[in-house]
Amino acid sequence: MSLKEKLAQIQAEAIESMLSAADPDVLNDIRVRFLGKKGLLTEASKGMKDVPAEERPKMGQLVNDTKKAIEETLEKRKSALMAAVREKKMAAETIDVTMPGRKSAIGHRHPLTLATEEVERIFIGMGYEVIEGPEVEYDYYNFEALNIPPNHPAKDEQDTFYINPQILLRTQTSSCQVHAMERGKVPFKVVAPGRVFRSDEVDATHSPNFHQFEGMIVDKDITFSDLKGTLEQFAIELFGPDTKVKFRPHHFPFTEPSAEMDVSCFKCGGKGCRFCKGEGWIEILGCGMVHPKVLKMSGIDPDEYSGFALGVGLERIALLKYEIDDMRLLYENDIRFLKQF
Repeated sequence: MSLKEKLAQIQAEAIESMLSAADPDVLNDIRVRFLGKKGLLTEASKGMKDVPAEERPKMGQLVNDTKKAIEETLEKRKSALMAAVREKKMAAETIDVTMPGRKSAIGHRHPLTLATEEVERIFIGMGYEVIEGPEVEYDYYNFEALNIPPNHPAKDEQDTFYINPQILLRTQTSSCQVHAMERGKVPFKVVAPGRVFRSDEVDATHSPNFHQFEGMIVDKDITFSDLKGTLEQFAIELFGPDTKVKFRPHHFPFTEPSAEMDVSCFKCGGKGCRFCKGEGWIEILGCGMVHPKVLKMSGIDPDEYSGFALGVGLERIALLKYEIDDMRLLYENDIRFLKQF
């Protein structure tokens, strides 16, 4: 069979195959079969070497014409098949333009985030800087630098998640205060919100992973009166202008003197109700004057500087402010619960 006859046969076979193709994938297979690098037309073109020199221009033109005819048929059939696919898809996905659009669900802040931002806003308004610290902490920063000796009950392995004898998951954000003091930039006013970890059973008021908010100021002539005034303003900003506070003596290793602060019940105004268990007061946080030993261990002269520190559980703030009765609701991600905020 001559090259001319072979080209005519390839063209006829290619066009017939393309016109009978039922979908674009089959059509692409046909294209590769006839026009690919190892296709029939390419193989046939290799026969040009056997054509007499005087006939090669004519045969070369014939090869190009054959290829062009196949490609034109390919494009037309491809367009027809794609149009059919689109038409079929449109028929299956009919859109009723008179129907109302689907409303996209818009997320919002978690109640714990709302509580954290509210507390941060109050202290930033009083000139405090928000700082962060590592969640995986050295024993020194979590305990020793806060005047908690090796034999203290707080260091019991039942309460603390130890990675090794020197490294642990921090049990309190107070470690951030030590890092702030070691920077050596005195005076300073900082607050440190963050996650902490303790080996607690999960129930309505406890979790092995929760959040704390620590505050600290170090300056000359800081007194307990400054602490009381700061926390009273904090309580008023958080719970309303009629909020009253009271301080009860307590003990923390890293503060002396130490206290716990209660706020008057914002539900009953201090008269006594179910929310405050009839007492009229709600325990809110712990605080105290920074222990001189803590200042000294972090390189600050306790004879020249003093300061106060405070610590509050952010989950407790969220539970009180939004009247949530079970802390587990904050972690379960139940959309029905979260939509309320």
